[in-house]
Amino acid sequence: MTNFLNEAKELFPYTQSMRRDFHIHPELGFKEIRTGGIVAKELEALGLEVTKGVGKTGVVGFLEGAKPGPTVLLRFDMDALPIHEDTGAEYASTNPGVMHACGHDGHTAIGLTVAKILHAHRNELAGSIKFCFQPSEEGFNGEEMGGNLMMIRDGVLDGPKVDKTLSLHLWNDKPLGWFSVAKGPVMAGAELFTINLTGKGGHGAAPDTTVDPIIAAAQIITALQTIASRNVAPLKSTVVSVTSIHSGTTFNVIPQTAQLLGTIRTFDLEVRKLVLERFEQIVRGIAESMGCQVEVETKRVTPAVINNDEVTERVLETARAMFPGAEVDTESYLTMGAEDMGYMQEKVDGCYFMIGSANDEKKLNYNHHHPKFDFDEQALISGVALMSAAAADLLS
Repeated sequence: MTNFLNEAKELFPYTQSMRRDFHIHPELGFKEIRTGGIVAKELEALGLEVTKGVGKTGVVGFLEGAKPGPTVLLRFDMDALPIHEDTGAEYASTNPGVMHACGHDGHTAIGLTVAKILHAHRNELAGSIKFCFQPSEEGFNGEEMGGNLMMIRDGVLDGPKVDKTLSLHLWNDKPLGWFSVAKGPVMAGAELFTINLTGKGGHGAAPDTTVDPIIAAAQIITALQTIASRNVAPLKSTVVSVTSIHSGTTFNVIPQTAQLLGTIRTFDLEVRKLVLERFEQIVRGIAESMGCQVEVETKRVTPAVINNDEVTERVLETARAMFPGAEVDTESYLTMGAEDMGYMQEKVDGCYFMIGSANDEKKLNYNHHHPKFDFDEQALISGVALMSAAAADLLS
């Protein structure tokens, strides 16, 4: 374990330089042309077998160990967000309106460094590694599916068949030195929804001659909150959030239509089924009772990320041995944030772990997706070391 940590420290200048380069040149999902090109070039320089265009702009590097054994896939996401950066960092985004506000620049840099380390240890590996650099984790970006599902569609879990997966996230809600390696659910499944209401427009001074879609929308928004408070058991979890409402154009016209957008988050499959059923009943029932026509669309963004007990126990043992005395959260940390790695972990046993990356003293403590988001780059060392050691352990 000590060797991997020392190697991660020795390679930190490389990891940091790659991270900062990606941060300066962020790219949105399915547009990671420059990023993917650099990733492919770095992997090819190591002599890895590289496949480009997996999931449109994804890149996969294949490393075969000296002895036969299972195949472990390591996933690293590459995409940025449509946010204007406000960090003032010397390596701030030069792409207006786009920034790495979630740490994926760090994930990609970690992945390239792990590839260097495991390539140097390839004679000790009993099995093979797939380095999976994924596009568009943050959303669909105009496509019919996100990056993880698209890479699965393009065969990333086959040829050879993947037996285990590992993935990580730098986590700015927690300080440097904190780790989460937990069994079971760790991130929520997510749906997006669209509700289109059609009423009868008219003059604002004569509401009795109209069917007001805004009133129906208001009733629906309020009633949807009863799903969590009155339908889901108190010890279970769900979130139903209406995040956008569009209707009307001026002060004296009751509009013809209203549109609501939002998200649903759940961990448990039975809770998900219940929530979706109640969602449909409430929306349609209220709309129809108020005289509105309604169209309801829900789309699954990702299932919950659920860690396999056996794989997670191996990673946990590795983390405790590598970072004695560190705070390793093994069960209490859950987030309603979603991650499309849930699709791969639906099909293959895996572990998704988190690494604390905030530093209050350096004011590197803004939340993910904030214009001032940045993290303590020392977390890159922890990510490289733990991912390298965990992967090697699974192939030992």
